[in-house]
Amino acid sequence: MGIDLADVKQVAVLTDRDSRVLARQRVSARAWDLEPLLEWAHQMALEHGFAGVTVGCEPTGHRWRVLEQLAAQRDLPFVCVNPMLVGRARETEDYTRDKSDDKDAVLIARLVAQLHCYIPERADQSWARLRQLGARRERLVTEAVACVQQLRDLLECAWPGVLGAAADPFGSMNWCAALAVVLDRCGGAPERLSRWGMARFEAAVVRELPRWGGSRRRRAIIEAVFVALVDPRAVWAQRPGALERARGVLADWHAVRARLVEVETRMVEVLDNELGLTELVTSIPGISAVGAAAMLAETGDPTRFDSPRALVKHAGLCPRENASGTFRGRSHISRRGRPRLRLAAWRAVWGALPHNPVMATRYRYLTTREHNRLTDGQARAALPAALLRWLHVITTKNVPFDARLAGAAEVMPVAA
Repeated sequence: MGIDLADVKQVAVLTDRDSRVLARQRVSARAWDLEPLLEWAHQMALEHGFAGVTVGCEPTGHRWRVLEQLAAQRDLPFVCVNPMLVGRARETEDYTRDKSDDKDAVLIARLVAQLHCYIPERADQSWARLRQLGARRERLVTEAVACVQQLRDLLECAWPGVLGAAADPFGSMNWCAALAVVLDRCGGAPERLSRWGMARFEAAVVRELPRWGGSRRRRAIIEAVFVALVDPRAVWAQRPGALERARGVLADWHAVRARLVEVETRMVEVLDNELGLTELVTSIPGISAVGAAAMLAETGDPTRFDSPRALVKHAGLCPRENASGTFRGRSHISRRGRPRLRLAAWRAVWGALPHNPVMATRYRYLTTREHNRLTDGQARAALPAALLRWLHVITTKNVPFDARLAGAAEVMPVAA
């Protein structure tokens, strides 16, 4: 039975193994009220001489999870069909892109009969909780990055001098505290605070510093911000409004950072207390508990993958050839997988590369070998695949990271 799920209108088609339509059904009901539809499909299958029925749908929204639970309660096999396959099948049907609920239901049932489907992940409560926390963390990280970019643009227009007060301004707690003091009290004109004097300004920054997680004052940074108060560079007509807007963006960024810390703390608690994997995953040099939790939130339970290569393919990091006859094009990663898993692994590599000897050795080999030398970006795209393979091995076999075993394949080409 192929079901085209919607909010209140559900279309179901029952077919045999050769995709011949046996029965159709339209119901007006939400996903939680589809038990009668499953009973109808089971009875129709028995009437046509079949022992049971397999339920298939597209994994869109949340409704497929409801349908999966209802099917499991009735001991009915349940599978999912990739929406991309349904879209492609829709075009191959008659070379058009016309779409209807009935047609989609038939295509879903046909793809299930042809085994172009998969059994969805059945996560327990701990893995499901980690998945939800990981999705929230990703949204908060996106918001935080957006706030930083917007704040940088506003300051570049209205007060560019303050951006040069620290080597890494948005990573400096002293700089953030000083900026908060200025934006909170300048009234759109930072030069007003220059009348305070350095001592009073520094005292205000020190009082603000704990709000940003800092404890030690950096006099050089605070003094540089104080000097920048009288910087004449600015788009003067835009300055008051831009600084007022920057004040709001800075407050948003501060709030997002606090929520992000809370979510990351909960993710580490799940990884440690409920899954017991913190010690194993952090045995990889350069990988933090938060970084590992972000990757595992997207992979789900690694034991459901038969091999490390399957996990790499799930992330869309497996290389794919581009060749025909004598033509040899450039190979690329497939990108057919979970984008957020690729992103989490890519971010983890950036932090781990300076601290992981095996990863650094492999990076040097990929970027210096004589044949098929990779660029910096290509090498950094290859390293996440190795990281995911390590993660699969240590979590499924319950063994800590072994640099000798992990680095054997990388060291041998260099020695050769």
